[in-house]
Amino acid sequence: MTASGSQPPGAPCPPVSFTLIPALKKIVFSLEDVAYFFKNNTSNGVFSVCFHVYVSGSLKEAVKDHPRAEYEARVLEKSLRKESKNKEDEMEGIAQPAIPEQMAGSLFHSQTRRMREREKHRNIPEESTNKWKQRVKTAMAGVKLTDKVKLTWRDRFPAYFTNLMSIVFMIAVTFAIVLGVIIYRISTAAALAMNSSPSVRSNIRVTVTATAVIINLVVIILLDEVYGCVARWLTKIEVPKTEKSFEERLIFKAFLLKFVNSYTPIFYVAFFKGRFVGRPGDYVYIFRSFRMEECAPGGCLMELCIQLSIIMLGKQLIQNNLFEIGIPKMKKFIRYLRLKRQSPADHDEHMKRKQRYEADFTLEPFGGLTPEYMEMIIQFGFVTLFVASFPLAPLFALLNNIIEIRLDAKKFVTELRRPVAVRAKDIGIWYNILRGIGKLAVIINAFVISFTSDFIPRLVYLYMYSKNGTMHGFVNHTLSSFNVSDFQDGTAPNDPLDLGYEVHVCRYKDYREPPWSEHKYDISKDFWAVLAARLAFVIVFQNLVMFMSDFVDWVIPDIPKDISQQIHKEKVLMVELFMREEQGKQQLLDTWMERGPKKSEPCSNHSPQAGPDGPENHGGAL
Repeated sequence: MTASGSQPPGAPCPPVSFTLIPALKKIVFSLEDVAYFFKNNTSNGVFSVCFHVYVSGSLKEAVKDHPRAEYEARVLEKSLRKESKNKEDEMEGIAQPAIPEQMAGSLFHSQTRRMREREKHRNIPEESTNKWKQRVKTAMAGVKLTDKVKLTWRDRFPAYFTNLMSIVFMIAVTFAIVLGVIIYRISTAAALAMNSSPSVRSNIRVTVTATAVIINLVVIILLDEVYGCVARWLTKIEVPKTEKSFEERLIFKAFLLKFVNSYTPIFYVAFFKGRFVGRPGDYVYIFRSFRMEECAPGGCLMELCIQLSIIMLGKQLIQNNLFEIGIPKMKKFIRYLRLKRQSPADHDEHMKRKQRYEADFTLEPFGGLTPEYMEMIIQFGFVTLFVASFPLAPLFALLNNIIEIRLDAKKFVTELRRPVAVRAKDIGIWYNILRGIGKLAVIINAFVISFTSDFIPRLVYLYMYSKNGTMHGFVNHTLSSFNVSDFQDGTAPNDPLDLGYEVHVCRYKDYREPPWSEHKYDISKDFWAVLAARLAFVIVFQNLVMFMSDFVDWVIPDIPKDISQQIHKEKVLMVELFMREEQGKQQLLDTWMERGPKKSEPCSNHSPQAGPDGPENHGGAL
């Protein structure tokens, strides 16, 4: 079966065999192409097929499933090694021990037979080498070895092991940087607390939080670029078979590393900060010198809101907007300087009015839509994962996208070369990532509401402990008592409070038994009641939102009903068209077969519709 992308759909079609080339089986035909399928008559069991191939879309979809050049090179290398090993085994099998000359008589005939077999096998290595050379030539000519020889998991095991170790190392680097920022916050807070200025000591929390968030933002932007390059290198050493597989593996690795890099500081503030600080008299220290940092008296929700807003807005402003315009301009300027340096004599002539292709040559090549998708996915995570702590995140994301639409339009028109259009069935692996983030957002927001905020403790106090049905006395309920005589040596506060009286009992935020209790400073029953309510809220909230999401998905289908009915109708018409054309051609073939033996006159292969006595059938070979 032959195809021509330049032949118009209405042109006459040459008779071709009804055997599809395997490489063309994956090409998708439009309804206009199907209409011309089986259009001409048949002759001698040969069908006339004419179709129009959309080279810009369908053929490139087939090319995406074609093995990559790197994969074919690895397969060829594996085949060469395998063939060389087989050749060595054959040579070792041919070299057998010689028969002693002392043996005679009955062994003479066997010796002669073995010598003949040895002479016959002497030509085997040369013949196998010649066959292998011919095989390599045919492979390089286009006959693919990937159908017979494939890369197994044993061939890819070193690459898989390198990927696993590299990803674990990159994630460990991210955690180490977050730990370094934590140590910075603790040490800076301790240093500012010893300052003699009252204004500095009163703004310790704001200063430490703002500077730490800025450090996190700079580190996130830098590591994003590094992780993108590392993900591409790790994907290359895996040697995926097709371009589609290469893109999916690259996207997964890049998203995993950038997800950990972008959200780890936020996860720390939301779920870990202030959870492992200990209690008065038994604090947790880092390096035996610095106490673990605590949340503000009102909780970590406000600090989470500040950190999320600074990282989200800074990342969108610097990385998504300034870098998208500045980096292409800088690369364009560098390429212009290189061209000027290469031909300084012809620079004046070159600066004259240039053709469009000459002007486009200095532009930055189009690198694909993966960075654009990655920006939207990370922004979607900022908007959905912690929206309970920063409700204005969707508004800022909308404003950023309105601005970025115009910036991307300017970038694509003036800064980048014209991209090659490729038809795609859907957005690929990005859809699965979006679904995963959506489901994870429900769980994370449930934990933020129940554990990070005071929403659940307030409800527990209101319905279980309040005497008059109000929130009066809630703060006192969340505070525990501590006897200052239980301080360890060197851990008591040095600054006197100047209250005019000696303090014996102080209060701190926690659910613990009082010092006069039998089990002093142990976890109280109120803590377990609040914890049970928090976990119950997480379970109910998660299942309720998931049910509502599935219900809305069922009520509002992805494809409207009228369009789905139209698609079904088109499929039915297509099948009816094939069946009708096949039945008509089969009837013509049966009629021609019945009349054929009665007439000895030859028939034309191009005019099967003409009668057997017609003038067009004279002179044709049957």
